[in-house]
Amino acid sequence: MTTKNSIFAIAVSLVAALLIILAGSSNGVDASGIRLFAICGLIAFGIQWICFIPSWFLHSERFFDLVGSATYLTVTVVALLAVPEIDTRSVLLGLMICLWGLRLGTFLFARVQAVGHDARFNLIKHKFAWFLMSWTVQGLWVLLTSSAALAAITASERNDFGIIGIIGIILWLTGFVIEIIADEQKRRFKMDPSNQNSFITEGIWGWSQHPNYFGEIVLWIGISLVALPGLSSWQHFTLISPVFVFLLLTRISGIPMLDSAARKRWGDDPRFLEYKEATPVLIPRPPK
Repeated sequence: MTTKNSIFAIAVSLVAALLIILAGSSNGVDASGIRLFAICGLIAFGIQWICFIPSWFLHSERFFDLVGSATYLTVTVVALLAVPEIDTRSVLLGLMICLWGLRLGTFLFARVQAVGHDARFNLIKHKFAWFLMSWTVQGLWVLLTSSAALAAITASERNDFGIIGIIGIILWLTGFVIEIIADEQKRRFKMDPSNQNSFITEGIWGWSQHPNYFGEIVLWIGISLVALPGLSSWQHFTLISPVFVFLLLTRISGIPMLDSAARKRWGDDPRFLEYKEATPVLIPRPPK
C-alpha cells in the first residue's frame, strides 16, 4: 500500500467515524455540554493515536490487539459511568462487550507473545502512514462495532427490553461460545509440535473453515438486537455494526487474507483442497 492510499484510507475512516458519531449522538444525552456518544468516539480514536506513538518508535505491534480490546472496555465503561440513568439493557450491553473484549484481548495478546510477532505487521510497522492507518482503522473498528450498544446506553429515552432483546442475548451467548471453542481448539492444535506444518480440520473446524469468525458475527448481531429497542430516529443507522463486522471479516481483513496465505502454503496439498471443497467457508454444517 502506498503512502497516498494510506492517507486516503485514514481520511475515509475519519469521515465514516464522523457520520456514525452524528447518527449515534442523535437523541443522546450530554456530558459537559458534549454528546456522550461523541465523547466515546473521540476516546476510541484518541487511545489508538496515543498508543501509535511508542509503537512506531519501537516498530512493534505486540500491543495492537490488546489496545483495541482495552479501548472497547474504556468507551463502554465511560458511557456507563457518565450516563445519568442506567437500565437493564445498558448493564447487559456493557457486560456483553466487556466480557467479549477481555476474552478476545487476552487471547490475542497471549498468542502474539507466544509467537513473538504478528505476521500481518511485518511490513506495515516500518511504513509510517501505513502503520498509522492501521491504528486509525482500529479506532473506526471499535466505534462502528460498538456503535449500536453505545447509542442505546447513551440514549436519552429508555424503552422496554422486549422479546427482541431476549433473542439478542441468546444469539450473543451462542456466538460467544462458538468463538471460544474455535479459538481454544485451534490453540491446542498448534501446541502439538506434530501439527506445525499442518492445518486444522478437527472439532468445530470440520464444520466451518472459519468458525471463530462465524461466532464473532453472530455475537455482534446479538448485541445489536439487544440495543435495537433502545434506539430511535437516526440512531438506527448504528445498526450497521454487524454489517460492518461481516464485511470486515468476509471481504477485507479476515477470510480473504487467511485464505490467501493458506493457499500459498497448502495449495498443492490434496487434503487441503478436499477440506476446502467439503467444508463451508463460514456458516457451520455437520461434516458429510
